[in-house]
Amino acid sequence: MLLAAGVGVLVICAALSLALGSRSIPLSAVIDALSGTAHGGDADVVVGLRVPRTVIGVTVGAALGVAGAVAQGVTRNPLASPTTLGINAGASFAVVMAIFALGLTRPLEFVWFAVAGAAGAALLAYGMARRSGDLDPVRLALGGTVLSAVLASWTSALMLASRRTLDEARFWLAGSISGRSLDALYQVLPLIVIGVLLALLVSPALNALALGDETAQALGVPVARIRMVGGLAVVLLAAGSVAVAGPVAFIGLAAPHLVRPLLGNDHRLLVPGCLIAGPVLLLAADVLGRLVVRPSEIEVGIVTAFLGAPLLAVLARKVASR
Repeated sequence: MLLAAGVGVLVICAALSLALGSRSIPLSAVIDALSGTAHGGDADVVVGLRVPRTVIGVTVGAALGVAGAVAQGVTRNPLASPTTLGINAGASFAVVMAIFALGLTRPLEFVWFAVAGAAGAALLAYGMARRSGDLDPVRLALGGTVLSAVLASWTSALMLASRRTLDEARFWLAGSISGRSLDALYQVLPLIVIGVLLALLVSPALNALALGDETAQALGVPVARIRMVGGLAVVLLAAGSVAVAGPVAFIGLAAPHLVRPLLGNDHRLLVPGCLIAGPVLLLAADVLGRLVVRPSEIEVGIVTAFLGAPLLAVLARKVASR
C-alpha cells in the first residue's frame, strides 16, 4: 500500500516537473502535448525540453536512491552513500581527467572513465576502512569524506589548468538534469538497469548482513560475495548517474532514511522503496530550483547539496552519539 502511495507521489512530482518552470504550463496543456493533440508553443516546451528532463530525473533519482540503500546495507553504515563514500567524486575526477587529457565531451565517450573512477574510489574507501580483516563503518565514513575532499581538489586543479576543461566541465560538475538529451541517458541506461537488478538480487542477503559478518556467515550467507555484488551495483548506479547528470549529492543518503520510517529495515522493501523515493526527491529538488529564482533556475545538484548538508550533520551526530 505504501509503495503504491509512493508511486502516486512520484506521478505528482513528474506532473509538476512537466508543468512548472520559467513558464508555467497548465496540466491540460501538458496532457494535450503528451497525447499529441497539441503542437507548437507549450507543446514543444513539454515534449522537447521537459519530458527528457523528467525522464532523466526519474532514472537518475532511482539509481542514486537504490545505490544509497545498498551502500548503507553493505557497509552497515547509515552515513554511506555514493557521495560520502567518495564514489561520485571518483567518477567526477575520472571524467574531468578524460575531458582534460583526451578532449572527450559526450557521455558515450567518458562513461567508462566514470565507471573506472567510481570503482577505484570505492576500493580505496573500502581499503581504508579495513581493520584486522573487518569493515569499520566509522573509518569508512571518514575515509570516504577525506577521499572526496582530495579528489575534489584534484578535479579543481585540472579545471584551473585548462580553460577548455573548465568550460566543458563546470556546468556538468554542478549536477543538473537540464539540457541533457535522452540519447545520453540511453547510453548509460544498461549500467543503471544492471545495477538495479543486482541491488534487488542482494537485498534479501543484506538483512542477514545487518546482523554482523559472523552471524551472516552462520546463516549461510556468503558475505564476501554479497559485498562484492552489492559494491558492483553501487558503482554501476553511481557511475551511470554521474555520467549523464553529473555528481548530484545527497539523494543516495536521504532516500533510505526517508523510506525506513515508513517501510522498516527489511531491504526487500527498502530497495524498491528507494527506487521510488530517489526520483521523488530529485524531481522535487529540480522543481524547487526552477521556481526559487524564476525565470532563471538553480541546478538540482546545488539544491540537493544545500538541503542535504544539514541532514548529513544530523545523521553524523546521531551516529557519533551511539
